[in-house]
Amino acid sequence: MRLLALDKRLRPFATRRVAVAGLLLVLALMAVMVALIVLSALDRVATYANYLDENRSRETLVGAVETFEYQLGSTLLDYTAWDDAADMVYVGKDMPWMVSNFGDMTYDSDLFDVAIVLDDGGRPLMAYSDGQPVEGAASGYITPALLGLLEQVRSGKSGPVPQALGFIRTQKGIGAAGVALIRPKSGTFDRPPAERVYLAFIRHLSPPTVKRISDAYVLRGLALVPPSSSSTEVPIIAPTGEEIAALAWTPRAPGDQSREQVESLMTAALVIVAVYCLLLVIIGNSEMRRLRADEANAIKLAQSDRLSGLLNRAGLHQLLEAEVRRGRQTGEDVVLLYLDLDGFKEVNDAYGHATGDRLIRAVAAGLTVLVGKEAGLARIGGDEFGIVLTGPDVLDRALDLASAILSFFDVPLALGDRSVVVGCSIGLCISERGSVDGAELTRRADMAMYSSKDGGRGRWTVYDPKMDEERETRNLLELDLRAAIGRDEIEVVYQPVVDAKTFSLVGVEALARWTRPGFGPVSPDVFIPIAETSGLIDQLGLCVLHRSLEQLKAWPSLKLSVNVSPGQFRDPDFVDHVAAVFEETEIDPSRVVLEMTETYFIQSPDRARQALDRLRKFGLRIALDDFGAGFSSVGYLRQFGFDRMKIDRSLVQALERGHRAVEMLQATVALARSLGIPVTAEGVETEQQAVILRLAGCDQLQGYLFGRPQSPADIDAFMLRPMELRAKAAELAFAASRDHGVLV
Repeated sequence: MRLLALDKRLRPFATRRVAVAGLLLVLALMAVMVALIVLSALDRVATYANYLDENRSRETLVGAVETFEYQLGSTLLDYTAWDDAADMVYVGKDMPWMVSNFGDMTYDSDLFDVAIVLDDGGRPLMAYSDGQPVEGAASGYITPALLGLLEQVRSGKSGPVPQALGFIRTQKGIGAAGVALIRPKSGTFDRPPAERVYLAFIRHLSPPTVKRISDAYVLRGLALVPPSSSSTEVPIIAPTGEEIAALAWTPRAPGDQSREQVESLMTAALVIVAVYCLLLVIIGNSEMRRLRADEANAIKLAQSDRLSGLLNRAGLHQLLEAEVRRGRQTGEDVVLLYLDLDGFKEVNDAYGHATGDRLIRAVAAGLTVLVGKEAGLARIGGDEFGIVLTGPDVLDRALDLASAILSFFDVPLALGDRSVVVGCSIGLCISERGSVDGAELTRRADMAMYSSKDGGRGRWTVYDPKMDEERETRNLLELDLRAAIGRDEIEVVYQPVVDAKTFSLVGVEALARWTRPGFGPVSPDVFIPIAETSGLIDQLGLCVLHRSLEQLKAWPSLKLSVNVSPGQFRDPDFVDHVAAVFEETEIDPSRVVLEMTETYFIQSPDRARQALDRLRKFGLRIALDDFGAGFSSVGYLRQFGFDRMKIDRSLVQALERGHRAVEMLQATVALARSLGIPVTAEGVETEQQAVILRLAGCDQLQGYLFGRPQSPADIDAFMLRPMELRAKAAELAFAASRDHGVLV
């Protein structure tokens, strides 16, 4: 009975023990289950964190490879779409120039380490690697894959830009390769396929290059390896689709690292697990913020110009498209200003690319201040800039900004210990309420900019639909002019130059004339500027010089004057081209006067002086043409020591206005004579003008009074009339002594 009573008393305790045990067991099981769940969750979080990091690294590396290839393509485009390169390769065939500008640039370069110039058949004309010439046929670099890229360009399959890119395997390893056609940057390119020359660049993924990519994109242990199926590598794919290599990196495994830190704390308490989860969330959020920042930086880098820090062409396109879309929604107008520097090439040629880069940075800084924060500013490429404006009264604000920019360029820019003077031509186009898309807006603004250049530079022009028609007409004129020069259809006429005392013929001035098939004669005022802007002026000038020198053989007693354009004078090989023509025609250079305007002497006095010295050593004489029409600096007369000065026709025609015009003319001639420079007056149309010019001291006269530009046969007939001319001179001399009281 007592046992039963005890059992009854203990039964609740047992029940409680069982309950406590059960509760403990349940708690233990729950703790185990919670621990397992937490550990499982932690494992999944760690695995997913590794997966996210691995994907981020893979996407970053894919972008790095694409950027690597794109940078090579951009560099290749700069080197092949280049007027100087086209002249040196096709016209000058200057191998030393190609070696200097292509081959030597492979030495210790971050842009490319192999440069090969190929003919149309894929044969190397020049091959350099790391600054050293490649011996033999360069078969270690001219692989079937590279020839495949060449074939894409030759066949036109590369698209509107004659350039093909891809990764290939060479004797040095794996690298990005590009092949592009060498062609002028401006104008048309009409070389037959068999004569075309191509430039190939290769930039290898060398260990130092891979190391730079690793550091730049924070990819630990990045290495170039044979291709495999590993998830921690990005394949390098050739144009044929073959995987020729891969870039592999060492995963950081941030999830595993985090799990190792907290696993030892899991046995202490579930609270630590909760703290760990909280920290994990915090760390995850921090990592996402960092990834978002990295992504934003990558996007900014892809849309930024490294030299100026401004937006690049791609960035401008994105901004322009976004503003146009917004304009369609809000009804606001969008204006694009397209800027091109005037004289930038001269600065680059005279002082080098380093000074040119400093000039670009200085211009970018100045434009940034002028534009302000409410507009978008981009360097489109080379010496071109773009500005995007939106908002109310946007066109008025754009015009004010354009005027301010032109005023900014009125002041010389200080670049260290050197000051340079450049100008700016601006084109503007408006997209009313976003009605014109970004690409068309850019094209129109670019066309307006070229209209500013054609109109004299240093100005702004708003796009007009008529510009499209004018551009088409101008392009057709340029094509026909190029063909006419190639077929030797440019005619040369000669205007008499007479002695001021006897009126006897002492020389002629050679002038170009062009009769366009199907249209008739084209004024020199039309086709000469086209030749200037299209780069045809060199060929045209040499054509006129050659024809006139051949004709001069028939006139042994005459002198010849030939005009030289500033565009010809800027060519570093101009003197050599002139010397070659004289050597071919066997004409004494002392019989020839080259007439030049003051434009180029003002822009580049140092280079002009060097060229003049070389021309004088060759035996040529130099005349300053159109004196009195422009800057007309006395300092330039003294500095360059011209052999003759030609008074502009505007001073001669002004003689009809009275004594002040006569006094100005006399002062001009007296200035030249005080410097020992003989004077020719052009534009003489009346006998009264001839008398005044003679009395003022001009020793040679030229104008319609003595003859218009005429054919060689007419000049021959002119030379048979010396008695008639002397009689006319005596008559004018008598009139002068009678009217002016002067004995001539």
